[in-house]
Amino acid sequence: MKAILTFIAVIAIACCSNAQDFAKAMATAKTSYNAGKLEETHFALQQAMQEVDLVVGQEVLKLLPPKMDAMEIVGKDDNVTSNIGFVGATIHRAYAQKDGKKADISIISNSPLVAMTNSILNTPMLGGMMSDGRSKTVKVQGYKARLEKQAGSTADKNDYELQIPLGSAMITFKVDDCTDTQILAFADTIPLQKIAKLIE
Repeated sequence: MKAILTFIAVIAIACCSNAQDFAKAMATAKTSYNAGKLEETHFALQQAMQEVDLVVGQEVLKLLPPKMDAMEIVGKDDNVTSNIGFVGATIHRAYAQKDGKKADISIISNSPLVAMTNSILNTPMLGGMMSDGRSKTVKVQGYKARLEKQAGSTADKNDYELQIPLGSAMITFKVDDCTDTQILAFADTIPLQKIAKLIE
């Protein structure tokens, strides 16, 4: 029931925020459907859903932490774009601090990578075959995730990437010059359950 109410609220927000585009796409879909033009109906409905996906993406950005430790948001890098060829959106936020340390969050709804990552996380034999000693399975707020030390890491500087499948979405979180404990602590500041309710 909560999911339905959340979806209705998001639709309402979409209608208010992008009323002209959304209303135009829905009117085109209705007209095309009544005329028996199913291909045009399908296309118009996809356009309407893209508007909703963009609004949801903006709401997700509002949920992300305003800072991570000493790293501040890089405002010019905040971005929400429609996924080309797929339903959904890509949400991006970057953080940085003056000494050059950076973090990066990308959330792709309806990501084709979710199935493969879930297979690696939930099939021990497959996960073992894919492991090169640089990656491991971890839990973040109850969600299974894959933590990987990035190529180019050195003895005194490690860069990590964390992939968290969240329903049909994939969260990719990268932090440079940190420890595995630090990236997991940063990941704990991301409100995964709230994000999941919006994008599922």
